[in-house]
Amino acid sequence: MQDVLFDNSYARLPPRFYERVAPTPVEAPRLIRLNRPLARELGLDPDLLAQPEWVEVLAGKRIAGGSEPIAMAYAGHQFGHFVPQLGDGRAHLLGEIIDIKGRRRDIQLKGSGPTAFSRRGDGRAALGPVLREYIVSEAMAAMGIPTTRSLAAVTTGEMVARESFLPGAVLTRVAASHIRVGTFQYFAARGDVEALRLLADHVIARHYPAAAATSAPYRALLEAVIAAQADLVPRWLLVGFIHGVMNTDNTSIAGETIDYGPCAFLDAYDPATVFSSIDEYGRYAYANQPSIALWNLARLAETLLPLLADDDKEAVAIAEGTLDAFTGRFQANYLAGFRRKIGLATAHEDDLDLLNGLLTALAENKADFTRTFRALSHAAGAPEGDAAVRDLFIDPTAYDRWAEQWRRRLAQEPTDEATRRASMLAVNPAYIPRNHRIEAAIAAAVGGDFEPFEDLLAVLATPFEEQPRFAAYADPPTADERVLRTFCGT
Repeated sequence: MQDVLFDNSYARLPPRFYERVAPTPVEAPRLIRLNRPLARELGLDPDLLAQPEWVEVLAGKRIAGGSEPIAMAYAGHQFGHFVPQLGDGRAHLLGEIIDIKGRRRDIQLKGSGPTAFSRRGDGRAALGPVLREYIVSEAMAAMGIPTTRSLAAVTTGEMVARESFLPGAVLTRVAASHIRVGTFQYFAARGDVEALRLLADHVIARHYPAAAATSAPYRALLEAVIAAQADLVPRWLLVGFIHGVMNTDNTSIAGETIDYGPCAFLDAYDPATVFSSIDEYGRYAYANQPSIALWNLARLAETLLPLLADDDKEAVAIAEGTLDAFTGRFQANYLAGFRRKIGLATAHEDDLDLLNGLLTALAENKADFTRTFRALSHAAGAPEGDAAVRDLFIDPTAYDRWAEQWRRRLAQEPTDEATRRASMLAVNPAYIPRNHRIEAAIAAAVGGDFEPFEDLLAVLATPFEEQPRFAAYADPPTADERVLRTFCGT
């Protein structure tokens, strides 16, 4: 069995950063899906990974040479309530590899057995959540949104007990790293400043090396993480994505989307939309995500106070001043992204009002978010396309009123109609992982039929291209297909 060249830098940190623990072997692993393009990107041979002995590695039944499995320690605010010890309760970091572009990438198994952080859990994953994460993470990657990736999904040949007995599965996840805001909180809660400094130095070396060359590297680290989140979260909003569980332990220091539990995408636009069954008060609703991102970053800043300055008041002032940058950067990214979605290549001071007018009309008319922007892409190229947009509104005159303002604004643009249309089609996806499609694929897979799962992955691999064979995948759910609640699956 050929070894993978692991380079396990996190496992070289002190033992209090993790538990050394091997995955729990499973009964009869079977490969469901191998992400061959991602494997090649990682410098791995996909044909080798598909061999039985490597499927056992991807299921946690066998440990590859050079791998040093660990479960990472972290804490976190969960729905605003601090839990001082969480950690990888059903995940094992197998190690790190350097991909073909020289980037360090974590290889982690999810659903691979209990650890010291399991908190009485079984350490396993059911098939449904594994498929959901595979589908949505790969769709996000195809849309160009920073995200963890899915390398493989494997069934275990065992059942897991949830509300009922369900097929077990393991996901192989790839990430720039699995270090979270909650990782810093874990050590801050223990007053372990030495560990905070070691962790901060590790993150700087791994993710933000430019910070090391500054006169204040820990402030530069905080600035870099704030910038990464201010770049990421607007991209969620641009495609109607709702993370569903934006706890600090699900906030990546590397600026990737991580932990696809009860996530979902908007159908009809409503900024108050919540899908997660555990988000009873709408803390993580679609429109709340920017403010929650800033709240989470404030918790990170709190952990870094001992590193920012010796004087407490000075450290707080530095943290607050650094956090102030989030809102401006977020808003600039948000508006720039929505300008592109409605065909604007230049900036005018009234553009935010124009955008908000459209979003208000969408909400009042329960218009489908994704289909509306896709239809606008065609309407921008030729006014006869207006009919397709009007049909999405309960009151078509609401669109007419907005479109009149929009066309006046487009007339001020230097780009021609064909260029504008092409630019809009490149940022307004035709296909998103609609919740009813995901649930249908999961239901079929639990019954042994993986064809809907494969079809959905094929569609979402090229979300900006028209695919006549799969045209129905662009349709929103009918009334009886709507899925209003999603679940973590733990």
